[in-house]
Amino acid sequence: MGNPSPSGLSSVDNALRLLRLIGERKVLRVAEAAELLGVARSTAHRLLSALRHHGFVLQDRPNGAYRPGPVLNEIGLSAIGRIDIRRVAHPVLEELRDQTGETTSLSLLEGRDVRFIDCVESPRTVRVGDRTGVVIPAHCTAGGKAILAALSLTELSRRYAGQDLSARTTASVVSWEALQRELEEIGRTGYAINMEEGETGICAVASALRDLTGAPLAAVAVVVPASRMPDPGTAHSLAPLVTEAAKTIEERLLAEL
Repeated sequence: MGNPSPSGLSSVDNALRLLRLIGERKVLRVAEAAELLGVARSTAHRLLSALRHHGFVLQDRPNGAYRPGPVLNEIGLSAIGRIDIRRVAHPVLEELRDQTGETTSLSLLEGRDVRFIDCVESPRTVRVGDRTGVVIPAHCTAGGKAILAALSLTELSRRYAGQDLSARTTASVVSWEALQRELEEIGRTGYAINMEEGETGICAVASALRDLTGAPLAAVAVVVPASRMPDPGTAHSLAPLVTEAAKTIEERLLAEL
């Protein structure tokens, strides 16, 4: 049998990436799939239709969003994908909250955005509130930048093909070159800092959680009112606790494999 053609390899690779996206997001539309894969909508539709035919995904109604199908649910996309990250991470978020006295959060990357999927509030009167469900451009958050720094250069370039960055506040990074420099620094230190870049009055320090292959799964962060983080020095002092929390979650995820 001859070697698979490059186009065949590309189709298989995209199908596997779609399975991973479905496993992570639980709901995926054709337009979202096309954007995330960097392919035409017709190509994304063809791949999703093939996966639906084999039971890996299903649709609630014609032309509706795709969800994990019976085959995917049965065999699992991967061992790590079958674990509820929030369940494993929540006790660690509570421990980190107790250590720092500040609000802690867990976030996932969705395209160019991050979505906060869990949060443990600080007991202090002046605190950052529960942000669960909030979606913010990844480059404007500590958690988002921590995840972006852990992506391969190919994946990062694919997500930011136009290298265009929107601003949320006057402190937001809007230069692609500046973001690249910051991501390189995050790669060296293991943590990211946000100084009112996503929301005025809110700062944070975050570290990415990685799977067995080194790919980023999520990010854990300590989120602090700007009045208590007037300069990056405060973030640097919190960083060891945040990176240790990320490692603890990774270890606990590994223990469940």
